[in-house]
Amino acid sequence: MKDKETAFYQSQCVDNLLATEDALYVLSGRWTIRVMIAIQSGYTRFNVIQRTVKGISARVLSNELKKLEENHLVERTVFSDQIPVIVEYLPTEYSHTLKEVIGALVEWGINHKRKITED
Repeated sequence: MKDKETAFYQSQCVDNLLATEDALYVLSGRWTIRVMIAIQSGYTRFNVIQRTVKGISARVLSNELKKLEENHLVERTVFSDQIPVIVEYLPTEYSHTLKEVIGALVEWGINHKRKITED
């Protein structure tokens, strides 16, 4: 009986590791979560996102936005009927599934900083 339980837990561990690997593949970039926070906070235009996410280059931001679009987390909307042409990056409905994940990271980060500065 013990061997079956161990095999089950090992299988479950492998499944959890694979699922985490998939999530980290999408979110693991240095800038990815920061860009998502900016977009979910209402900053939708390229230059505004770049000013909000301090230190990100235009090239890197462009690549991050493409990656987020490919993963259905942002939607690129072009308003070509205006001069100059306006491009906005809007969070998708699917991106809202990250709110709890990002919220948990923010909370952990606040608590961790408090913990390490107490000493």
